[in-house]
Amino acid sequence: MKIREEGLVSVVIPCYNAAPYIEDCLNGLLSQTYNKIEVILINDASTDHTVKIVEQWIENSNPSFPIIICNLPVNTGFAGALNIGYFMSSGEYIAVNDADDISHPLRFEKQVNFLKENLDYDLIGTNYRAFTDGNKENGKEANWLYYGEDIRKIYAIGKHCICHGTILFRGKVFDLLGGPTRRITGAEDYEFIVKFLNAKLKIDNLRDVLYYYRVHEKQRSKQFYGSAKGE
Repeated sequence: MKIREEGLVSVVIPCYNAAPYIEDCLNGLLSQTYNKIEVILINDASTDHTVKIVEQWIENSNPSFPIIICNLPVNTGFAGALNIGYFMSSGEYIAVNDADDISHPLRFEKQVNFLKENLDYDLIGTNYRAFTDGNKENGKEANWLYYGEDIRKIYAIGKHCICHGTILFRGKVFDLLGGPTRRITGAEDYEFIVKFLNAKLKIDNLRDVLYYYRVHEKQRSKQFYGSAKGE
């Protein structure tokens, strides 16, 4: 099994044509109180100037953590980009951060502390606010999440109650179970959570709002569900 660096959070950002939003995403990571992180940005053959913006941001911000940019020659899709990022990760923990969303400064600190204090758990999501242009703090708090034992009950009836962009999980679980499937377009995040549940692993959500989910016309969720979660 892969040797993973203790305490390190590998933040995987699947990225396709995120030029208008990627700086906000990276600034959210720069503001983290938990600073033992590496950022793995999978550029899924973007056709805009996302990479140029990221490179300029690195030069201007001089982050204390490494940022690895992987430029894919062809578009592999959401699950493909995530899997590549997961394989490249070195951390004891792996976190997702969608390229158009923003993490609260305390996000990784609180999630890592939860997994350290609850060794029988392997994945932890968080509550979030959905926002449009303007102040993210004024966004609408999610009302579809569940907590504790209710999570397993919800998935057992084919429903979903964890926001994929908020998850942080133990890297060793990916090494054992693999990542999201590429066979199901639009439901990869659901299938990935079910992998944990089928393996009898414990997962939960934090009730704290630790993520800001940007609502815009080009976001991926609208392609499959017609509206963004949290609206």
